[in-house]
Amino acid sequence: MFVGLLLRIIMPQNEHHSIIARELGLPVKSVDATIQLINDACTTPFIARYRKEITGALDEVEIENIRIKNSYFIELIKRKKTIVDTIAEQGKLDKDLQNKIESCWDTHVLEDLYLPYKPKRKTKASMAREKGLEPLALWLFKEYPEDPFLQAERYVKNGVKDAEEALQGARDIVAEMINENAEVRERLRNLFQKRSVLQSKLVKAKEAEAQNYRDYFAFDEALERCPSHRVLAMFRGEEEGFLRLTICPEEQDAIDRIARVLIKRNTSSSKQLAIAVTDAYKRLLLPSLENEIRSQAKSKADEDAILVFAENLKQLLLSPPLGKMRVLAIDPGFRSGCKVVALDEAGNLLAESVIYPHEPQKELDRAEVLIRKWVAQYQIAAIAIGNGTAGRETESFVRKLELGSDIAIYLVNENGASVYSASAIAREEFPDYDVTVRGAVSIGRRLIDPLAELVKIDAKAIGVGQYQHDVDQHKLKDRLETVVQGCVNLVGVNINTASKSLLTYVSGLNAQTAQQIINYRQQHGAFTSRIELKKVPRLGPKAFEQCAAFLRIPGAKNVLDNSAVHPESYGIVANMAKKHQCTLEDLITNESIRKQIHVADFITEHAGLLTLNDILKELDKPGRDPRGPLVQFEFADVKKPEDLYVGMVLPGIVTNITRFGCFVDIGVKQDGMVHISQMADKYVADPNMVVKLQQQVKVKVLEVDLQRKRIGLTLKI
Repeated sequence: MFVGLLLRIIMPQNEHHSIIARELGLPVKSVDATIQLINDACTTPFIARYRKEITGALDEVEIENIRIKNSYFIELIKRKKTIVDTIAEQGKLDKDLQNKIESCWDTHVLEDLYLPYKPKRKTKASMAREKGLEPLALWLFKEYPEDPFLQAERYVKNGVKDAEEALQGARDIVAEMINENAEVRERLRNLFQKRSVLQSKLVKAKEAEAQNYRDYFAFDEALERCPSHRVLAMFRGEEEGFLRLTICPEEQDAIDRIARVLIKRNTSSSKQLAIAVTDAYKRLLLPSLENEIRSQAKSKADEDAILVFAENLKQLLLSPPLGKMRVLAIDPGFRSGCKVVALDEAGNLLAESVIYPHEPQKELDRAEVLIRKWVAQYQIAAIAIGNGTAGRETESFVRKLELGSDIAIYLVNENGASVYSASAIAREEFPDYDVTVRGAVSIGRRLIDPLAELVKIDAKAIGVGQYQHDVDQHKLKDRLETVVQGCVNLVGVNINTASKSLLTYVSGLNAQTAQQIINYRQQHGAFTSRIELKKVPRLGPKAFEQCAAFLRIPGAKNVLDNSAVHPESYGIVANMAKKHQCTLEDLITNESIRKQIHVADFITEHAGLLTLNDILKELDKPGRDPRGPLVQFEFADVKKPEDLYVGMVLPGIVTNITRFGCFVDIGVKQDGMVHISQMADKYVADPNMVVKLQQQVKVKVLEVDLQRKRIGLTLKI
């Protein structure tokens, strides 16, 4: 049974697997199994779809979280080994310290343990030690009742001028020892995490330049309550030199916490120790822990912003496609004209030209003649118009032509089209055409199939999310690539028409194997079966296992080759047909036959109930597109912010979603903002619970600030 396979693949339990399971609230056996599959070069989409019995039906988000945390712990394990080796080389590693290091699973605590042994540059404490003052420092720690100045007189030598200088040196050593005390650091770290206040102040003489940050000229808020977008805004203001930030708890509270750990008596030595405690906090601990808490706050805010971007990107990539229809695409412009291209059902370029329907040329008749001619000549089913400069004006011109109710007209978001048109991918696709043609083609293809076209563009250039340029770019890139891969594999890819860019995101493939598939396609013609993939050079058994079920072959002899059923399960489907004495085609087309199937009869070592139920769902609608239908939309007759007035109700399209609300295109070349408080009559914790990207909505104008270029909207109509 499949349980046997599960038991065979589970690794011996690793301690960090248990920690991952606890942190994510998942069964340890699911985490063990998932990590084993990851180590076996399985991709997240493949594991989520085709290894449900093994993982306990974890979804893509859970699997990806396991992947990220496992990578973190692997790096932590490497760091622990480096630290143990370094301390051992110093001859200072004892069994107790080694056990503490090996049992530590927190980066910050680990570095605290290492801090006393970490090679340092010359410090005040090291210079004091060179003068022989360490015994005096240790004496102060014991809080003897004797006069510390009399004790210090014994150390007036080796360049030490007097007792005060000796005590100062001893306090420097004490301060460093306090700074390196793991218990002290952990207590203060907890204080910084729970009680820190984020304060922002305007840098002097910067008020005129810093108006975008005027909300933060004199601002403070408990760090725990400060939302990610506000944190990132203030960090950006600091980076640009307009704001000065501090993140720390109340100073005396921090100093008192250190004192409670170290000062047990009330002697003259205790007073010296108290001076050292204050110095240790202000000079060493505060800068160190503030940097640490800053890093944590930035990392947390980055992660939140990246999640927002990822969710928006997913919704955008899964926007409904027009489908295989011929499209006339227009990249609008005023003085330079509107670039027009005709595309066939697959997005191939049929013709290109330029029209000038706007000022200063305003060649309306010539523009009308060309559009009418091409609509008829190329059997155009829809017109795609970029929503940038001159977009609304071009839309108005085209609609006035009254081309017929069967010709659908769409305004298409052109964010990133210029990035694509200047890219190496575009030059490779259209080496004989300039950027204007490539941009218009991209607009048209976005209407035909948004996913297939948007994968060619760096996700950051698509223009959804919040503060994407301020977050950790490596983490952002990794997360967005994961989102793109998930969307591509959810929808599936036609192996005979897909571009290299699209194939690259298929589970198990990369740029090299994607190119090999295209080369094979060019040399041997269209693929007729999934098994033919095994003939592609450099595409080995593991790659075939990972990619085959996500590649579609419409019109294949075996109808399963155009479905999400994995080739490893074809035998199961054949057995279903055999048991019910019907053909494979009958099984797919006849619902009554499928209803007679008892899935428990077909459980195998590789397929349990979860997999079998997925197979039956796929047989119900093989190769179905999970994206919804495309719905036409038309803006109201307003084209600029000056046309708006408070109370006006307008149709709009959601273009971006953030933690603090959403942005809506109402057709005036500037998106309006719906604050989270204006999204519903009840409390809204997450804007995604109310709206989705590309959703058509009705909004009411609350505010029009022409000077600040802000439009306030509400969904509460």
